[in-house]
Amino acid sequence: MRIIDDIEQQIQQSEAGTLFFVSDFAKTGNDVFISRVLSEFADKGLLCRLAKGVYYKPIETRYGILYPDVVDIVKAIARRDNAQVLPTGEAAQNMLGLSTQVPMNYVYLTSGSARKIEVGPRTVTFKRCVPKNFAVKNEFLAVLIQAMKSIGEDRMTDQHRTIIKGLLQQNLPIETFEQDLKVAPIWVRKTIWNIAKEIEK
Repeated sequence: MRIIDDIEQQIQQSEAGTLFFVSDFAKTGNDVFISRVLSEFADKGLLCRLAKGVYYKPIETRYGILYPDVVDIVKAIARRDNAQVLPTGEAAQNMLGLSTQVPMNYVYLTSGSARKIEVGPRTVTFKRCVPKNFAVKNEFLAVLIQAMKSIGEDRMTDQHRTIIKGLLQQNLPIETFEQDLKVAPIWVRKTIWNIAKEIEK
C-alpha cells in the first residue's frame, strides 16, 4: 500500500534516534491505522517502541541498541504537545553541572499532559502544573531556580556557589533578571543577587 510505503520511506531516510509520533503521519491516514502500521514496524525492528504512540529509530552500536537522549525525548514530546516543560530536582542540577550524578528519575513540570515514560532503566515523569510555575521568562534562570530549590538552602555549598557564579558569568546580562527573581524563593533570590553583585565588582 502506498501509504505504508511512504511512512517506511520517511523512517528509512531519518537519522538514527529520531522520535516518531502517530501525529507525525496524520496526513497519511487516521490515528488507528497509523498506530497499527508503526506497531508493525516495531515488531519488524524498523522502529523501537518507547511508550504508547511514541517510537524511535534504533541507534545500533556494537554494544546493542541505545536509547535517544532523555533531553531530546522531552523536547520532542513538548513540541508535539505544544507544551512548556521545565526540569526539576536532580534533572535540573545535572543539566547545569551542579550535580555530576546522572538521574535515574527525571521529573519535568509541564503545561501539557501528565505522563510517565520508561527510557530503559530511567523514568521520565511529566507533572502537569499551574501556569505560574512558568512565570520565569529566562530559560536559564528558570532551570537554575528549580535546581537550587531541589538542593535546599541548608545543603548549598561553596562549590555550588562557585558553579553558579560561573553560570551567571556566562549568561548575564539577562533582560528579565529582576522580574524573574521576584518569583523565586527568598533565599534563592538573595543568593543569586549576591553572586551577581560579586561578578559586577
